[in-house]
Amino acid sequence: MPIDAARALAADPRPGEIGWDHKDIQLYHLGLGAGLPATDPDELRYTLESRLHVLPSFATVAGAGMAMLGGLGQPGIEVDLANVLHGGHSIELHRPIPVKGRATSSSRVAAVYDKGKAAVVVLRSEVADADGPLWTSDAQIFIRGEGGFGGERGPSVREELPERAPDRVEERRIREEQALLYRLSGDWNPLHADPEFAKLAGFEQPILHGLCSYGMTLKAVVDTALGGDVSRVRAYRTRFAGIVFPGETLRIRMWQEPGRVLVSVTAVERDDAPVLADTVVDHT
Repeated sequence: MPIDAARALAADPRPGEIGWDHKDIQLYHLGLGAGLPATDPDELRYTLESRLHVLPSFATVAGAGMAMLGGLGQPGIEVDLANVLHGGHSIELHRPIPVKGRATSSSRVAAVYDKGKAAVVVLRSEVADADGPLWTSDAQIFIRGEGGFGGERGPSVREELPERAPDRVEERRIREEQALLYRLSGDWNPLHADPEFAKLAGFEQPILHGLCSYGMTLKAVVDTALGGDVSRVRAYRTRFAGIVFPGETLRIRMWQEPGRVLVSVTAVERDDAPVLADTVVDHT
């Protein structure tokens, strides 16, 4: 079998070193649509180096960008990348991310689940600097055609949304060039830029990165439900439920509960087609 779960789980973690500064953070924020209006004090916290704070979802691109997906090359994991989908993502913040930093990363396969017709591989990256742990990031990778090896099915995490109306509804338009800008933070997949490649993959045009929608959603939650304070975020998780195209609009519904915000994200122009589901921001 291409996937040997026992071998993958027993493999030694892959160490690495990463670094970033204000330019990486500003570029990431701009790729999420920050800076509109350009002189808005709330937006300058994302774009002006003298006022900069770091949106916690920066953890998904810090340093080597998508290098965590290198875990797919771990012993026991030999798959066709054409069958790979990013099924979900979670981050846990141990403390606020500094504007400039150097850190060590340790990446490993944390779990392998057998879903029958597919496998799910959880790639975990733990990052720390000289002052201690910074964040833990889990990418849930869905691999079509690689199930049936007799492994555990794994958990089914579903968040039931309250039956009441959402406490907040925000809309965020995706600029036409946004995927082109976001990819400069490290995800160079041509699916998000090349129309011909997108057609080969079955899409009418390039699609937005799932992690861009992920970051845009967290920014909306921080800016509205958390008073603009990025340090309040403790953890953030989602399941990628559908695609969204540049030029479309995200509709972000939020339900506030003690210590967390439940979120649903849909594409306005396609009759509220699901984009992100089972989405939770844990906070202080």
